[in-house]
Amino acid sequence: MHFFYMDESGDTGANLTDKDQPIFVLGGISLRDEGWNKTHAEWEKRIISYFGGNVPTGFEMHSCDLLSPEGEGFFEGHAIERRLDLANQAIDLILERKHDVHLIAFDKARMAENQCGSDLNFDPKIPYLLGFDYLITYINEVVKSNLGQSARGMIILDEKEEHMPKVEEVFYHRRFEDIKSHRVKWIVEFASAVDSVKNPMIQLSDLVILCARRFLEIEEGYKNPPEMVKKFYADCYYKIYGKLKKKSIVSRDGAPYKGLNDYLETVQSKHKAGWKKRYGVSS
Repeated sequence: MHFFYMDESGDTGANLTDKDQPIFVLGGISLRDEGWNKTHAEWEKRIISYFGGNVPTGFEMHSCDLLSPEGEGFFEGHAIERRLDLANQAIDLILERKHDVHLIAFDKARMAENQCGSDLNFDPKIPYLLGFDYLITYINEVVKSNLGQSARGMIILDEKEEHMPKVEEVFYHRRFEDIKSHRVKWIVEFASAVDSVKNPMIQLSDLVILCARRFLEIEEGYKNPPEMVKKFYADCYYKIYGKLKKKSIVSRDGAPYKGLNDYLETVQSKHKAGWKKRYGVSS
């Protein structure tokens, strides 16, 4: 079994005009079930070391707290250099453990300006639902094409209460009600209401998608932080992007979905040509 963890960043529901959060990202890390304990143990070592052996009671790594200018929550007042080092350790651990990343990012302004030409069982103007439906397609294809005939995937969500009824409906439709030849076969189930305090894979997923979102906000011209900040997020994005199994949009088969495929290509947020050179990222 392969676990595909999923968290979101920049979710404003159906509001596509929030200037503070112009980019939405949904995704996370994936790993085989046998790899969970080792990764958990290695991440715990890094957290224990960071706090000098005295991890605060109830500690949970919220990436927004870790990467805020002054540090917030459990990281309030901590030097930025220490916090950035911990973030780099987390992403490097994903690489060391050979875990993969899956994510999709949308530019909300382009979502507002364009229409989806396919008849769907959800509102494609809601980024979370569009992202969840797309990642079903992506994950199903990755499991089928890259992980072997006996492999199966399970999606594990950090629950978003306002979206869950529709998420359940979307998943059920993709597995049991869609045109038979288009039904999802390699994802067996999804689980929600994960306790992220006890599940570091959700915490690591949260960091991955936040870093991707903040880089894309810079790359799309929405944010203009200091050069050091740009470089940090570009370096993180380089590592994250390298762990994607599929770099291009995975299309849904069939004429009824051409409008959806075109819409995804239009509203997807992605880097521009030459981005590594512009940010001084070393390949």
